[in-house]
Amino acid sequence: MDRVKTSCLSMAVTFHEGLSYVKAFFVGQTKRLTAKNEQEATEAHLTETKMQVEATDEAENAKKRLHQSS
Repeated sequence: MDRVKTSCLSMAVTFHEGLSYVKAFFVGQTKRLTAKNEQEATEAHLTETKMQVEATDEAENAKKRLHQSS
């Protein structure tokens, strides 16, 4: 039963990571569309990438905690 619970929680973490990626995409696209120059567009791309990396790191840490606690 613990294995099923851990798998479900892991799936929820993965789903949350996916939503974070979608959010990062839309934030990046919005900033790029409203950019006034190339520098702002580049900063928007970097912001998007940073948000995606943070989402991945958070998901990995959450999954590690799940597997350690079980």
